[in-house]
Amino acid sequence: MTECPEEFRWLSGREELGEIYCVSFVRGLSPEEVLRRFGVDESTMEEGVTSEELDERSVESMRDDAAGYIGAAKIGDWTLVIEPGGWKIAVDSDIYAPVSRGTEVVSVCHHESASDSFAYIVDGESAVHFDPMCPGDRSGSDPDLFIKEMREVGLDPEHDIDIANSFIDFPMERSFALASRITSLPFSSEMLELRFLGAEPLEG
Repeated sequence: MTECPEEFRWLSGREELGEIYCVSFVRGLSPEEVLRRFGVDESTMEEGVTSEELDERSVESMRDDAAGYIGAAKIGDWTLVIEPGGWKIAVDSDIYAPVSRGTEVVSVCHHESASDSFAYIVDGESAVHFDPMCPGDRSGSDPDLFIKEMREVGLDPEHDIDIANSFIDFPMERSFALASRITSLPFSSEMLELRFLGAEPLEG
């Protein structure tokens, strides 16, 4: 499978999602609760923030390669969380454990100078985690949980990175396609037109 998933071609043209970002879906919690669990300065919470403003404010207060400002918005039974310039929900157990307590989280993280990540987290525990470029190398308590769905979106669970000229094309687009299979929510360009509840994370 070499073609980019059609519904995610738009990703390459959105400046709000730059060289580093984390997009997560948290089931059954309000945006306010997700931000509180993440750990934000509640005095900085502000309604009606655009995705462009999230990016601008995060850049202004960037800290140690983590987002300086994050946003959350309700979509159906899920809350969409965007960390511009951040990666915490996907890989930091001090963050994803409280955020996912009693529920589930699907997270896609792109990091230009480090590894990308796909994560499925349940009740504080990483169930599936892998670099989309290396879907054959998975970790977590149930790493084979989405084998069927991974094959369907072109993230071959048997992929061998050591084979010459063997690589996963469009890894982020395929990661979002996998997230869509799990959440039944397509990460569409319209989602970046939402108004978010924004806040500054507390200093770690």
